[in-house]
Amino acid sequence: MGVIGTMVWDTIYGRDPRASAAEEWGGIAYALAALEVALPPDWEMVPLIKVGRDMAPRANMFLHALTHRSAAARFLEVPEPNNRVTLRYESLQRRTEQLAGGVPPWRWDELATLVQDLDAIYLNFISGFELDIATARRLRQEFAGPIYADLHSLLLGMNPAGRRFPQRLSEPSNWFGCFDIVQLNQEELALIGGDPMEVAATALAAGVRLLVVTLGEAGAVYFTARPFSFAHYPEAPHEGPIETARIPAPELFDEGDTTGCGDVFGATLVAQLAQGTGIEEALREANGMAVRNLQHRGATNLHYYLRGEIAPR
Repeated sequence: MGVIGTMVWDTIYGRDPRASAAEEWGGIAYALAALEVALPPDWEMVPLIKVGRDMAPRANMFLHALTHRSAAARFLEVPEPNNRVTLRYESLQRRTEQLAGGVPPWRWDELATLVQDLDAIYLNFISGFELDIATARRLRQEFAGPIYADLHSLLLGMNPAGRRFPQRLSEPSNWFGCFDIVQLNQEELALIGGDPMEVAATALAAGVRLLVVTLGEAGAVYFTARPFSFAHYPEAPHEGPIETARIPAPELFDEGDTTGCGDVFGATLVAQLAQGTGIEEALREANGMAVRNLQHRGATNLHYYLRGEIAPR
C-alpha cells in the first residue's frame, strides 16, 4: 500500500484558553498510525512522503516505530523546511489553520519508478500540494492498481500569511477521474455542489467507484454504482443505479481532539477494503477508529492507543 501525503508538525490550541498548546506530529502521520493497526498481515505500507531536512531525523524516528512497513521504507529528505501547521479550535468541529513550510509536490518522473511494484495507493491531500492534476492523471494512466484519495486540502486555499480558507475545487470531474475511491467531508462536498446526489453522480460518471462523505458525529454516507473488490481489480461489474446509505458513528465523546479523525477514518477504511470487508462493515470500523482517535492528541504512539495497548516508555 503506497502512502502519499505530508508529515506535518502540528501546534494545536484547544478550546480552553488556559491550556498550553500541544506540539506533535500530524498530517499523514495519523494515517500511518491507523494503517499500522488496520492493514491485514499480507499487506505492508510503503511511504511516498517527502520531509524537510530540518525535521527529517524526528520524522524517521516516527516511521521506524512502526512495524507494518516495508523493510526499505524511508521518507525522502528535501532541503526545503518541513510543513508546520498551527491549529486553533473554536469548537469540536470548527478550527482555523495556518501553514508554514515548503515541502515540494511530487512530479511524475519522481513517482514513476516508486509505484511500479505497489498493489494499491492511499493518497491524502494533507497540504493540498502533494501533486498537481497533471501528475494525478499520469498516475491514473500508468498505475494498474486501485487508488484511494482523500481530497481534503485540495479544497483549501491559502493567503500570503499561510492562513487556510475553503475554496471551490476547479474542474472536480477531472480530479474525480483520477481515483477509484474518493473521501470528502460534508463541508467539502458543499463546496463542490449543493446537492449530494448530483455530486455523487458527477463523481461516479467520471470513474469513481465509491464516494464516501464523512459527517462528523452523524457518521458517514457512501455512494456507489460500481462496487469492486481489491482482489479482483480492475474487473468492474456492470454499472447500475446509485446505491447510498448512511452508516452512523458510535456515540461521540463530549470532549476530545478531532485533529486527524478524517485521516484515521480513511486509512482504516482503505485497509478494511483491501482485505475484502464489505463497504458498510468497513465504514463501521472506520467510524469506530475515528471516534477512538478523539481521545488521543497527536500521532506519536497513536497506534498503541487505537489497539487498546499501553505505549512503551
